[in-house]
Amino acid sequence: MVRTPPYLEPGDSIGITCPGGYMSREKAQACIDALQDWGFHVRIGATLGSNSDNYFSGTDEERLSDFQKMLDDDDVKAILCARGGYGTGRIIDRIDFTRFVKAPKWIVGYSDITVLHAHIHRNYKVASLHAPMAGAFQDGGADSEYLGSLREALQGGKGRFQCPWHDLNRRGQAIGELVGGNLSLLAHLVGSESDIRTKGKILFLEDIGEYLYHIDRMLTQLRRSGKLGKLAGLIVGGFTDMKDTERPFGKSVYEIIRDAVSDYDYPVCFGFPVSHGKENYALKSGVGYKLKVGKNKTVLEE
Repeated sequence: MVRTPPYLEPGDSIGITCPGGYMSREKAQACIDALQDWGFHVRIGATLGSNSDNYFSGTDEERLSDFQKMLDDDDVKAILCARGGYGTGRIIDRIDFTRFVKAPKWIVGYSDITVLHAHIHRNYKVASLHAPMAGAFQDGGADSEYLGSLREALQGGKGRFQCPWHDLNRRGQAIGELVGGNLSLLAHLVGSESDIRTKGKILFLEDIGEYLYHIDRMLTQLRRSGKLGKLAGLIVGGFTDMKDTERPFGKSVYEIIRDAVSDYDYPVCFGFPVSHGKENYALKSGVGYKLKVGKNKTVLEE
């Protein structure tokens, strides 16, 4: 049974930290301002706008320490990871979740933060939030329905999302815990302590900037490791900025995914608004959802 962390109330504190790639304080300011406008206090971690001179927001030890402090601080009710990129997998095995298990809090983010969602679900059965991060608040993003879904989710709102019919959809209904995230990270986690179990689950996938043959290879990895065979349903989100080789792969990214699950009979939805783009609803990882892929639209609701 997955436990749901307490929802936030006005005056609660949200911590912002960078467990992976670097983000400047300036780029996160719109996020800080919006969270305060929503009625929350904001705790800024040492890794946001750190003095790092390379890709990461600090050394492994610095990023681990910053995240651990947020995790152990009882006054911090949610941790918003400022950005993804890469780096969480380098520290995940050294994070101490002892106090978190006793007093769960919302972990928020996507992309590289898929590592945290998967690890927490696999090992501790605590819900988390696959949702927009600090960069999404820039250029008026705080007023979007996608950031609105994050605000509602943090405060206990029940998610209900829909998208139009896609020609590759496979109709049907499914009920199950929602798990997933970035395809590259999920494939990377296979065989590790963070490897998710997918049997009977609704799996959602998204990715960015990959070669088409990489997508095929990663789906083959998931298929061979048994991750795709016994799903309740599959949600395919945005696969943005895909690249092809000089000699074309010969299929679109959605065709690759369709073919990877063609032997199975569960419902499949393509084009769901979860992605690296602006269309990125806040989804509660580990929470039970109902998926209905219908004649004219797809609906996903708690």
